[in-house]
Amino acid sequence: MGSNIIPDEHLNFAKKQRREMTRAENDLWRELRAGRFKGWKFRRQVPVGSYVADFLCFDARLIVELDGEPHLDEDRRSKDMTRDLWLRSQGFRVMRFTNDEMLGNPLRVMSAITEALEAPSLGSR
Repeated sequence: MGSNIIPDEHLNFAKKQRREMTRAENDLWRELRAGRFKGWKFRRQVPVGSYVADFLCFDARLIVELDGEPHLDEDRRSKDMTRDLWLRSQGFRVMRFTNDEMLGNPLRVMSAITEALEAPSLGSR
């Protein structure tokens, strides 16, 4: 993002996350990849500041996160809230879904993402 240099540890973590995606992440990526989701380009496991976003549509400033069981822990949820606040302060919108939501009702998840992408507050692409 811009001219910021991303530390190697963040790049390596992002690469590892791309190699070890969950089934829910793979299912979502199959829908979003290669600009096939309504023409919007998404990237997966993208370093943003000191964080790694699961799925990022930079043009829409939209981050989609899929959370597994570790995110149910109170300490982890607090860290996620801090992370989301920072990402929002950088102009991103953050959507969170559980892996179970993606696996159990992918149409609802995709519909929510569509709604966010088509929100009038986005401006033009």
